[in-house]
Amino acid sequence: MKRHKKLVDERRNQLLFELSISPNIKVDELADRLKVSPLTIRRDLQFWEDKERISRHYGGATLIETFQKSCNVNDIKELRKNAIAKKAAEFVDDGDTIFVNTSSTALLILKYIKHKRVNVITNNANAIFIQKDNLISVLLTGGELREPKESMVGEFAYNNLSRVSANKAFIGCSGISAQVGMTTAVLAEVAINEVMLRQCTGPRFVLAEGAKVGHNHSFVSSSINKIDYLITDSAASKEHLDQLREKNVKIIQVDAETI
Repeated sequence: MKRHKKLVDERRNQLLFELSISPNIKVDELADRLKVSPLTIRRDLQFWEDKERISRHYGGATLIETFQKSCNVNDIKELRKNAIAKKAAEFVDDGDTIFVNTSSTALLILKYIKHKRVNVITNNANAIFIQKDNLISVLLTGGELREPKESMVGEFAYNNLSRVSANKAFIGCSGISAQVGMTTAVLAEVAINEVMLRQCTGPRFVLAEGAKVGHNHSFVSSSINKIDYLITDSAASKEHLDQLREKNVKIIQVDAETI
């Protein structure tokens, strides 16, 4: 029951994100993007209309002008995560094999990969439930399941990852800075993040909301010289981004202030 509510909340937040970037989008197109029925979309639109977040019209809806003032912090956070994931998905090509770690932001990439055959190797058990294109194949690492993130860690997961490779890696984090590198708040995830980056033969992307840039957590998953790209939002500190650029990290920012 709890998992079902989580999926519904994710879908409704994604609907808001789609409306923010495509104001004239219609119900049928929303249903196609979110892989649900038009009836479900209409119910979700009614949910947001009742909360005074949108204004409905024939065939679709638009965000109301006061949405930025009326939405709560969790809404904004979810929209920013979706914006980062959507941009990251643009770097995934047909035929790629990619690593995705336990990050909820990184996992959202699967929603935005369309019409491409892609293998996703992940230790995130939530990949089972995320909406995705039928051409995407998901391979779970196995391992010790840890809640509440539903991450798979430990020696079993590590050994399985050591036997495979991917040509791109999309890794979320708890913090990233030029001085310390990529950090996490969970010790058990350090070894998994390290092996994903080591076994990646191509570009390595870190996905992080702006608030995480310039901040460090307890456990270091990677030095900064192993990171090729940082995808973040416009809330990130310019000073900290410039420091990362000096370390040869390519910075890609999405405009989160328009949500």
